[in-house]
Amino acid sequence: MNTATITLIGGPTALIELGGLRFLTDPTFDDPGDYQLGTVTLTKTAKPALLAYQVGEIDAVLLSHDQHPDNLDLAGRAFLPKARRVLTTKAGAARLGGNAEGLAPWETLELDAANGETIIVTATPARHGPAGIEPLSGDVIGFVLSSKTNAFKPVYVTGNTVWFDGVAEVQRRFEPGLVLLFAGAAQTRGKFNLTMNANDAIEAACAFSGAPIVPLRTEGWAHFTESADDLERAFKVLGHGERLRRIKQGAPARFPL
Repeated sequence: MNTATITLIGGPTALIELGGLRFLTDPTFDDPGDYQLGTVTLTKTAKPALLAYQVGEIDAVLLSHDQHPDNLDLAGRAFLPKARRVLTTKAGAARLGGNAEGLAPWETLELDAANGETIIVTATPARHGPAGIEPLSGDVIGFVLSSKTNAFKPVYVTGNTVWFDGVAEVQRRFEPGLVLLFAGAAQTRGKFNLTMNANDAIEAACAFSGAPIVPLRTEGWAHFTESADDLERAFKVLGHGERLRRIKQGAPARFPL
């Protein structure tokens, strides 16, 4: 049986080993500190479990967006040229240049592994907050990693998004076998969420029936208003406790696909 190995590094950053390739989500490797984003100050509160030089070679960075330091901090930016390629939004690729490649929602590309496997990367829709947030948040995408030969079930990385029909459409198209869900109920500009809260996460658990839900982005920044503990309590109360699969930072976790 094929497996995906997930190593949580911290915040939105995780190493995904799948089908002979190595992927890294939204690189954040800085020490704790403050970042000024217009009139908003974002405070990082925790170190990553691994530093950039410890993650090894990366075939592709899956960068949901480049415009916010809690998804791409200074050390994360410095890491990008070391990856073989960086996959992100069209606008983000234009800003980053170099090895960055832009994808629009539902656009795909193929990556060949040395073991003969071909992984199809599909960009997925994401909405970084309530309807109408786009002028403030900018473009964001998620990703689905699937096997061209159907050797394993797809892996879905939500990116920074709330629950909306674009996320539900991923289930209709792909039926993922594993979901890496960006949670934390991030709030920076008011009492509205920029990433999934517990209610959104439970909607996702119901929609992605049978797929383990691995929470990312629940710790490490002061503007995350819900922790992994909050998420776990909500899942247990509503009878979905077995669906949430928390993993320890820095320790590889294997999921059969």
